[in-house]
Amino acid sequence: MDDSGRAIVAHYTVPVKPPPATPSPAATLVLLRDRTAGGLEVLLIQRHEKSRFAGGAYVFPGGKIEADDNPEDAVRWCAGLDAASAARRLGLADAERVALGYLVGAIRETFEEVGILLAHDAGGRPVRVDPPRFAAHRRACAVDNRAFWEMVKTERLLLATDSLVYFAHWITPEESPYRYDTRFFAAPVPAGQDAVADEREIVDVRWLTPGEAFAAAQRGEIALRMPTIKNLELLDGAASVAAGLASLGGRVVPTIRPRVLDEAGERRVLFPGDPGYF
Repeated sequence: MDDSGRAIVAHYTVPVKPPPATPSPAATLVLLRDRTAGGLEVLLIQRHEKSRFAGGAYVFPGGKIEADDNPEDAVRWCAGLDAASAARRLGLADAERVALGYLVGAIRETFEEVGILLAHDAGGRPVRVDPPRFAAHRRACAVDNRAFWEMVKTERLLLATDSLVYFAHWITPEESPYRYDTRFFAAPVPAGQDAVADEREIVDVRWLTPGEAFAAAQRGEIALRMPTIKNLELLDGAASVAAGLASLGGRVVPTIRPRVLDEAGERRVLFPGDPGYF
């Protein structure tokens, strides 16, 4: 009370926690190739250390899906694609064009980041990307996503969407400031093509077996994020690319959204099914 006997009411401001960021759609492509001595190798690429998401980590090629990935005539330029079946497989039965955007975005991002293009030429053969004009196409795509479709139509290509195997779906934890709703696909690397970092977003490329990747991470040579580790585990021990793709194609695809807890200053990550997950 003050001197007049009136009650003094203290006002406190309670901080309001902002709502979680809305996940942006994204797609990742796991490229595979057979090893001469048996087994398979996976392409891992190192993101620039100043990248706002996964900076410095070794990941699979991929990135955010853009509106330009999904023009109205996109299916015309995609090989062997039944849009309705693809949408059902991704759990997007009522959104065929959205599903198509994930497939196209995975191919586009891979071309931009490492120069590998999953497509067929006008004669139905795997496209060759060694002519200099494809380097120019790649540079143009890095500046403007619409250049990707200009390349497809100018070169009379069919995107090899029929070679992509959908096998995983991860959503970034709500606790992260940058969130992605990411679909994972796998495909064999086209014959005659190899990965070349764009030296902008990507600074290194490595072909490793899953076992080699785990060992390199344990030695501290490379940094792997949890989704990368978990998806490499699905391919560990596969005798060949064909065997690996067959195992991935037959699996039920759960949606995995980890939660990050801060317990007495220690970070703990929970996955669906873990005790305490919510």
